[in-house]
Amino acid sequence: MMKLEGITAFVAVAESGSISEASRRLNLSKSVVSDRLSELERVLGTTLLHRTTRSLSLTEDGSAFLERAVRIVNEVRDATDDMAERRGDLKGALSLSAPVTFGRLHLGPALYPFLLQNPALEVSLDMDDRRVDVSSAGFDAVVRHGPIVDSRLMAWKLAPSRRLLVASTDYLKQHGTPHNAAELEGHRGIFYTNRGVADWRFVGPNGAVIVRAKVALRVNHGDMIRDAAVAGLGIALLPTFIAGPAIRDGSLTVIGVGIQAEDEFIYIAHPEGRRPSAKLRALADHLRKAFGSPPYWEP
Repeated sequence: MMKLEGITAFVAVAESGSISEASRRLNLSKSVVSDRLSELERVLGTTLLHRTTRSLSLTEDGSAFLERAVRIVNEVRDATDDMAERRGDLKGALSLSAPVTFGRLHLGPALYPFLLQNPALEVSLDMDDRRVDVSSAGFDAVVRHGPIVDSRLMAWKLAPSRRLLVASTDYLKQHGTPHNAAELEGHRGIFYTNRGVADWRFVGPNGAVIVRAKVALRVNHGDMIRDAAVAGLGIALLPTFIAGPAIRDGSLTVIGVGIQAEDEFIYIAHPEGRRPSAKLRALADHLRKAFGSPPYWEP
């Protein structure tokens, strides 16, 4: 008889591309995952995966079975969530990805009370500033800051994210304060490399404005961008959830150049086509309330 454990193992291996990664996702040993795959193939009477020491790929039968297997796993998960929701319980696994700085400063402090209130939840949180493929990476949802660019995701806004141009007083004394986009281009900039370009994007009276300043530093970590600006290295365009405390204590000065950074949001997103679980909906509601409107981190 075909067992759900075997189908779940097959889906995890097919989506992750390796038995090792599937075992990590399922919190099982590699030998258990392999045994469950072998048992499923025996019951089905076919080979689902080509396995070598270096690679793993779907067979023709494996590709045909995968779509239905994913549907089965999702239906069982949804049914389990429905029963838990009917009882008023939030339980089971929830795998999330979030950016490092926002996760440390704001998501974590908001998440901990939620987990204390729902001790049957098993949350796995992966902190990474790079954008990830939610489905193939095995996440139930991602928390992100910025524009929503993946059409395969269904996103819920959690809070607006305002970005401001900032620099230290020492930097502005030495290099002067820019008052418009043209003057801004003559300054040294500290840029976030995960956006892929060394420019700043604004909205002016006549539409989009792109400013390319001189590169003082490119770095993929928000805390370091703030610290570099405080140290006087240059001007940075930072979200208030990072820059707020430094603005309030005077370490950073807000610069006005007559145009505003493009609107962005903190959002949580899940794969399109999958019904969001009760625990994910509850988490999103909790985070909206915890962050506030306007968000508590605004200077």
